[in-house]
Formats: sequence, structure tokens, C-alpha cells
Amino acid sequence: MNYLTKLLHLLSNKNKKRLSALVFFSIFISLVETLGISAIMPFINIAINFDNIHSNQYFQNFYDFFSFESEVDFTIAFGFLLLGFYFFRGAVTILHSYLIAQFTEHLYAETTKNLFKTYLNMPYYIFASKNSSYLTKTIMTEATLLSKVIFSALLLMSEVFLVLFLYTVMLFVNWKITVSFTVVLSLMLLFLLKTVSKKVKLVGQTREEFQSQYYEIINKLFGNFKQIKLQDKNRLILTKEEFSNAVTQYAKSAASGSFFSAFPRLFIETVGFSLIVLLLVSMLYLSQSNIAHILPTLSLFGIALYRLLPSVNRIVTGFNAILFHHKCIEIIHEEMLTKQELSGNDRIAFKEKIELENANFFYKEKKVLNSIDLSIIKGEKIAFVGESGSGKSTLVDIIIGLHVLTDGDIKVDGVLVDEANLQNWRSQIGYIPQQVYLFDGTIAENVCFGRELDKDLLEKVLSQANILDFLQKKQGIETMVGEDGIQLSGGQKQRIAIARALYGQPEVLVLDEATSALDDETEKKIMNEIYKISEDKTLIIIAHRLTTIHGCDKIFTLKNGTLENIE
Repeated sequence: MNYLTKLLHLLSNKNKKRLSALVFFSIFISLVETLGISAIMPFINIAINFDNIHSNQYFQNFYDFFSFESEVDFTIAFGFLLLGFYFFRGAVTILHSYLIAQFTEHLYAETTKNLFKTYLNMPYYIFASKNSSYLTKTIMTEATLLSKVIFSALLLMSEVFLVLFLYTVMLFVNWKITVSFTVVLSLMLLFLLKTVSKKVKLVGQTREEFQSQYYEIINKLFGNFKQIKLQDKNRLILTKEEFSNAVTQYAKSAASGSFFSAFPRLFIETVGFSLIVLLLVSMLYLSQSNIAHILPTLSLFGIALYRLLPSVNRIVTGFNAILFHHKCIEIIHEEMLTKQELSGNDRIAFKEKIELENANFFYKEKKVLNSIDLSIIKGEKIAFVGESGSGKSTLVDIIIGLHVLTDGDIKVDGVLVDEANLQNWRSQIGYIPQQVYLFDGTIAENVCFGRELDKDLLEKVLSQANILDFLQKKQGIETMVGEDGIQLSGGQKQRIAIARALYGQPEVLVLDEATSALDDETEKKIMNEIYKISEDKTLIIIAHRLTTIHGCDKIFTLKNGTLENIE
């Protein structure tokens, strides 16, 4: 699929219609520009010789129809008419620029929203396989570049139409001079396309590659700042050098892109204005006298070339900009094709039990779960233990609806968990991870996590998580936690995670090795609190240490994809 097809695939039907309207408006603008330039020659023609008013049938008809008293009055009226037309041309040109800017910025916003929606709806296993810095770059940078590509393409089309219309007028006025100019300008454009444009495309690919690298390095830095600070000096130097190299190479590619964008304008202006001077010199040489008699024609060609040269420059610059940023089309198109999951919100009630029947799961052709049958009674405390990579987390992710079974069923009170009720089932899960991410905000914002604030419920879950008393010694629920909860201890972060999970009033509470990073004493305190909190809830624990699961009703181990009850 070529880039144009991919680009059109990214546009909604409404945006395709708006784009078509802008293209037609661009044609209209080009016609207006051409008329404005073409009108210069007849105006100069009658201004330097009033006899031309009467020798031209159309001028004479207008002269008689409006009953002008003198040739001066007619010429002045022509000038004011031309002046009014130029004001009109300026107004529609400004409107055209405004509409293009509005369209491209609207497209940026829509593309960003569509990417965000696509990422939000992609299956969990696909998200787990992607690099978060790449996703961030796509939303923040590539979407911006896509709007720049569209902007460049619209301006390029407008200038192409203008060049075609002006070229037609110049052919009509004097085809010999026009053909001579065409040969020179064509050779000039061929040179630019074969040299500069090829370089721009390669530089654009380099830009995308190194920009991805430095986004990834920044992501690693801020995500592991403490560990990086504790590295030895040589490793710190290597980290700095790695980032420095990526940024330097990106800056070089950006600088090259800027240079190659400016080069065509300088080259075209130099050649173009040299052609105008050469034309005048040639005319003087051939006539061996003054050239007043062809002044209107020369004026037209001078003004036309004066307008054409920037147009040709914009065409080349726009084309180079598209080549430089062309990768964004491919990247966004590919991301928009990311598989989406359907997750309906049909009510699914959990009052009795969760069942897995003949559950099989493959990951990249490897069988992780093998014909598992499991029943979890409401209110039970269940633990899964086993070696890393044995499939514990995968099994729990299937139970809570993050993964879909390759074969077999998961039922809640006999109702199959499927696309119709998946989101509703997920909303009944309270999840406490091992690595808790707290964003730079208040306790209330981190616990509510985008949900509507219920102050009574918030204080209740903070009290259940045994952290409300600590917070009341500070700023209460308005206490700031810092980026990634840097203002809190490990145990306090886990308690905030517990409160966040409880705030949704879940039926099932899941601990994914949630206390493995804590010391024994803190872990014991938190686990006792969790057992107390979950007295009326179903509790599912993934753990390595047996001390974590002392209060569980059932303990299972996973080995070679098979589930065994060990207690």
C-alpha cells in the first residue's frame, strides 16, 4: 500500500470531504492569483499608451458602455478596479490559509484522539509487547508530523495549480520565451529532485530512528532514576554518551533537513532572477534599441516569474517536507491497524463462584496453560505459587479478563465471560501490583484515579488501608505524593495501591506479588490488613513466599502448565 493510500485510509469520510473542498478552493485561489498577475499587462499597456484603449475591442466597449469622458478617467477606473480585485485576492488568500491551518490542526487533534483510543482498546498482551516510549512518541510527535505533511501537501497542490495557470498565460503571451524558461527551470527542478530530495528522504528516516532512540533513553532514565544514580562512574558516562549520541544524530538530521529545505529557495531565486536579467540583455542585444514597445510583455513575465519562483520553491520545499516526514504516515497507519478488543458492559453478577473449564492458553505457539479446571467460591482466599515463568500471572490475568483463553471457558455463576460482559467483569476486580505507579498529584487524585470523588468512600478505603492516620498528620487527602510516589515509603505506596483497588468496591481483590519488594515486618503488617479488609471479598494472591499466603483457604502450584492443589 503506497503512502497516498495509507494517508487517505487515516482520514475519516468527513475529513476527506473537507480535504476535497480545500483542494477545489486551492484551484480557485490559483485562478484568482493568475487573473491578478495577468491583469497587470493590459493595465500597463493602456497606461503608457491611451490609444490602446480604442484599438482593443473589449476596452472600447467598456469605454462606451460606461460613457467615460476621457482616457485618463478610464485608466484610473481600471486601476481602482484592479486595486479592489487585489484586496479581494488578499482576503480569499488569508481565508485559504486560515482554513488550511484549521483543517491540519483539527486533523492533528483527531489523529491523536484516535491513536489514544486505539491504544486504550488494544488487548493487554499487545500492550505488553510494545515499547511505551514508542507509543508516547507516536502520539506526541508522529501525529504532529502527520498534520505537517497534510499542510505541506495542500500548499504544494495550491502552488502546482498556480504554476500551471500562469504557465498557460505565459505560453499564450509569448510561447518562445516561455519554452526557453521552461527548459531551464525543468533542468533546475530535475537537479533538485535527483540530489536534494533523495538526501531529504534519507535524512527523514534517520530523524525517525534517532528520535525513537532518545525517547526510549529518556523513558529508561526517568523510570529507573534511583538505579541509574547508583551505577558506577563508567556506566553513568556510557548512559550520558548513549543519550548524547542519539540527540546529536537527531540534531544533525534535523539540521540537514533545515538546510535542504532552505537550499531550493536560494538556488531557484538565483537561477530565476538571472533568467530575467538574461532575458532583458537578450532583448536589448537583438533590438539594438530601447525595449519600451515590449514593456507590458516584459512586465508580465517579470511579475509572473517573481510570483512563480516562490511557488516553485514552495513546491520543492513542500515535496521535501513530505519526504522528510513521510515515515509518520507509515507509523500511524500501522498503529491504527493494531488489533482492538470488544469489551461490552452487560451486567454479570458474582454471587457464587468463578469457574475455569478445560482452560488452554498459548503464547507465541508455546502452551502456557494445559487443560486447567478450577473453581473459586465467592469469599475464598486463593493463592498461586510456582517458579517465575510458570504461568501464575497468566492464569490470574485470564481469570480477571485481561487475557482471552485459546481454548476453554471462564464462567461467573454459570454465565460465560465474553465480549458482551468483559468490561463489566473487569470493573469488579481490585488489582494491587508489585510495582505501584503513583503520578505527581494528591492522594485523592491517585486513589480515585480518574473516578468521581466520593470523600466519605475515599476516607473509608484509606482507613481500611491503614494510612488515613498518617495522612491526617500532613495535608490529608490533599497530600502530594511526588512523581512515582517519591514522597512516600514502599509500605505507604502499597497502602495507597490497596486504597485505589478498594475504591472501586470490587468483588475480587488480586495481589500480584504485591508485597514481594517489602521487608518481612512491613509485609506481615500489610498482609494482615489485607486479610482483614477482604473478609467479605474473594482474594486471589500470586506469591513466591509462603509467609504471604498463610491465611489462604487453598494454595495451588503451577508446573508445566498444569495446576495442582497443594493445600
